[in-house]
Amino acid sequence: MGKVLKCRDVGVDCDFEAHGQDEAEILRKAAEHAKGCHTGVQLTPALQAKIRAAIKDEGGSCCGGTCH
Repeated sequence: MGKVLKCRDVGVDCDFEAHGQDEAEILRKAAEHAKGCHTGVQLTPALQAKIRAAIKDEGGSCCGGTCH
């Protein structure tokens, strides 16, 4: 199963989604996107943790459980 990161899940008003097979691929794609679209954003350890926490399995539910 692939993984996905949505900018909105990190608290950014942006429709970008990075899709990939693993966290490393997602982080690479997100970094490339951020260079062009989110200039001036400091990649602090806290932001890195927030980004990693926002990476989800593709096709998974929003809460990790069964959606109602």
